[in-house]
Amino acid sequence: MLFMDVHNELPEGATAKDVAEAHAADLRTQDQYGVRYINYWVDDQAGKVFCLVEAPDAEAAHRVHREAHGLVADEIYPVAQG
Repeated sequence: MLFMDVHNELPEGATAKDVAEAHAADLRTQDQYGVRYINYWVDDQAGKVFCLVEAPDAEAAHRVHREAHGLVADEIYPVAQG
């Protein structure tokens, strides 16, 4: 299944480089949970991050974030690519 997760607020002082490093940590962790983080987007103005992930369920996607860097998404939505 595909999911889009939303991080509504970057940690104070976080930069796009920090988000890239967190994504790299996800990539190193994902295989053990059957998850594939596909892409991410940063909205610097709003301080939000969006991640597109293929996972067996939302909890598996959350588990990767939690283990990789501790920044679990505030929201996660099942999505279908158009």
